[in-house]
Amino acid sequence: MFRPKLPDVPTPTALDGHHAHNPVPSAGRTLAPYVGPVAAVVVVGVVLTALLAAVAVTAVSVAVAAVVLRSLVTSATKR
Repeated sequence: MFRPKLPDVPTPTALDGHHAHNPVPSAGRTLAPYVGPVAAVVVVGVVLTALLAAVAVTAVSVAVAAVVLRSLVTSATKR
C-alpha cells in the first residue's frame, strides 16, 4: 500500500553486436538466512554435550571417592 514506485530501468544494449546475457534466476531460496540459527544450534549442542561430559566425569570421580572412603572406614572398624 505504501510502497514507493521504482522507475523502470532500461536494459543495456550491446554496442559491439553481441547480445547482453540476462542472469539466470535462482531456483530456490538462498541459505544465508539459515546460517545464524544453525550455528546457534550447533554451539548450544556442543556446550550441552560438554556439560553432560563434565557431569559424568564428576559423578564417576565422586563414586570412586565414596568407594575408597567406605573401604577405609570398614577396614578401620575391623581392626
